[in-house]
Amino acid sequence: MSATPSRASDAMQAVLTAANSLILGKPREIRLSLTCLLARGHLLIEDLPGVGKTTLSQVLAKLLGLAFQRVQFTSDMLPADIIGVSVFERDRGVFRFHPGPVFSQVVLADEINRATPKTQSALLEAMEERQVTVEGETRLLPEPFFVIATQNPTHQIGTFPLPESQLDRFLLRLRLGYPDPAAERALLAGEDRRSLLNALTPSCQPEDLRAAQALVRGVHASAALIEYVQSIAAFTRAAPDWQSGLSPRAALGLLMAARAWAWLEGRDHVLPEDVQTVLPGIVGHRLRAVDESREVGAGETAATRIIESVALP
Repeated sequence: MSATPSRASDAMQAVLTAANSLILGKPREIRLSLTCLLARGHLLIEDLPGVGKTTLSQVLAKLLGLAFQRVQFTSDMLPADIIGVSVFERDRGVFRFHPGPVFSQVVLADEINRATPKTQSALLEAMEERQVTVEGETRLLPEPFFVIATQNPTHQIGTFPLPESQLDRFLLRLRLGYPDPAAERALLAGEDRRSLLNALTPSCQPEDLRAAQALVRGVHASAALIEYVQSIAAFTRAAPDWQSGLSPRAALGLLMAARAWAWLEGRDHVLPEDVQTVLPGIVGHRLRAVDESREVGAGETAATRIIESVALP
């Protein structure tokens, strides 16, 4: 039985409510994470260890009823550890492919920037084309397919910077940050988060998620709104502030993320405010300042500059 629009909407609101009961004090970040998934994008969470990056990804996978695999990235990891490998079966005299953890609906690439660029690149085809090619054979990935990657700040020992081609495949980048005092007090006084996580049950079914993603694609964006997104991309390419501007893939992602945010807000059309809301997460990892690397708060700084400079439709 296919999910109705109202059922899909109710299911996503239930996911938000349940996630906020476990991840305290981060309603905006949780909503942006779900926005990313509804837009069929991938999510990059960059922050210090211990602020809940891994927990957030596990909560989303469990509440959405999706198959989940966690990959702990290390400097000695090989691409085959992610994609899989063919093993010769002596009794049958043939090679049999053993799928790696990438063949899951939600893949948590934990501390992705602790792996070498060669290993990081194993996810490029999977994230863009939702398939992997191994030994000349192309294998499709599950549907839906969602990569959540966490990375530690690049100044920490033992990290490798993600190449631009990898960064551009992440629709949104978020920072969780420290909890506010009230949330941290509730966290310290409450039940262990791990126990609560283990007790979680799905708030929706995969068909509800697929229905919601289809509804998001149908959210109306007017010609003027599309021109606004195009103007934002054009401004970043012409402005002297950044080494390079937003790619066409980034512009498409910005529009789709704005559609998803609007749908979660209960609207069937996109407003400029939706674009502005998701903009920091879109540009923070894509726009590198001419005179400095991706500094803390780069997304908010770049988004503010863009919003102030590009006229509203």
